[in-house]
Amino acid sequence: MGIVLLVLLVVDVLALVIFSNYYSNAAEQSLTAKLELVISPLSRYQTVSGLESEIESSVQEFDEKEKYELVALSTSGEVLLTSSGFEPSEWLDLSGYEKALDSEDGEYCETLTLSSGEKVMCYTVIISSLPCEYGALMLMTSIDLIDNQIFKIGVVLTISILAIILLMLFVGLSFVRSIVVPVRQMCDISKKYAEGDFRERIEPKTSDEIGELAESINYMATELENSDKVKNEFISSVSHELRTPLTAIKGWSETALEISDDPETIQKAMKVITGETERLSDMVEELLDFSRIEDGRFTLNRETCDILAELGEAVLIYGERAKSLGIKLEYYEPEMLPFVYGDRARLRQVFINIIDNAVKYTNQGGTVSVEAFEQDKEIVVLISDTGVGISPQDLPKVKTKFYKANHTRRGSGIGLAVANEIVEMHGGSLTINSELGKGTTVRITLPITEQF
Repeated sequence: MGIVLLVLLVVDVLALVIFSNYYSNAAEQSLTAKLELVISPLSRYQTVSGLESEIESSVQEFDEKEKYELVALSTSGEVLLTSSGFEPSEWLDLSGYEKALDSEDGEYCETLTLSSGEKVMCYTVIISSLPCEYGALMLMTSIDLIDNQIFKIGVVLTISILAIILLMLFVGLSFVRSIVVPVRQMCDISKKYAEGDFRERIEPKTSDEIGELAESINYMATELENSDKVKNEFISSVSHELRTPLTAIKGWSETALEISDDPETIQKAMKVITGETERLSDMVEELLDFSRIEDGRFTLNRETCDILAELGEAVLIYGERAKSLGIKLEYYEPEMLPFVYGDRARLRQVFINIIDNAVKYTNQGGTVSVEAFEQDKEIVVLISDTGVGISPQDLPKVKTKFYKANHTRRGSGIGLAVANEIVEMHGGSLTINSELGKGTTVRITLPITEQF
């Protein structure tokens, strides 16, 4: 505002100077033209008497006496005749005659302030070199009207500047209300988000960029809140998953110590301890894999491998477990499939993870089926179950880290995220189709290629 105000004041002053010069030049040109009309006929007179007679006639019969005053000066600079008939010697400064004599062209124009306070412009011209009593003519006019006009222009410019300043103040206040205030509110609420408080939301008051920014921040807060909620659920789930095998290990260890003379019980305790230790080891390895993926340290040891061998081993691992749970595990093994270029252990980890989920979420009496085939230069592995299924609202999120759609079944909620990352690193895809209460089908595709 200060800079704009300074610029406007400079513009105001420059405008007044320009208008003042314009009107002054116009007045001077008008005097020059009028006096030239009076002087031009004098050049044809060759006698002193004729010249003096013409000068007297021009001054006395001057027809614009209301606007101008025509004065005839002697060769000594004294007033001899005036068009109005009044003697102006008391209030008129006649120094212009001397200055006209000293000038190269015998002309001089000046602005004077009379004793009455009136401002006039005087234009003096040396008229002839003949030895007559008249040495110069002077035409003058009042420039009070010019000053009044410039004053009016100055008033208009000042009012315009004030209007511009008021408009800028209004626009500035509107700017503050529409941008600064919402941005300040966003900053305050963002600080709460940084402290972990996601309850408050920003109310978009406009549909412009500020409104879009508010909606984006609200969306960010919602996602952060959901992420925080999922993280807490993940910590709770992992804590529960870790506590269960640790409790079993502790209980059976104490039992084995107390009943040292019962080999059958000790053997059973060792089986339980070994199984739960493997379960703990698998969970920790899964967490480590996820940590490596997040840090970008997850790598693949690629080589040409038989996908059927890895898939068959995964099915074999879960065959007995599915049977013990009363679940039918069917494997439709093709005779031959092309080789893929990938990490054997990681691909087996994907198959084990998906089959484990299928068995985990299938109730007793259900069926888990596994099949593999070649289609469009890709190897497709389908793992289907007749389990509890996934709800439509949970389905898009099941591959998200920490997300667990069903909290009644064991698991950390990151197995699918790890499996999906491994498949994508092999250049394939992992898609899930499911219907709540009817089952789930996981489709894994891997490209048939020798090298990536």
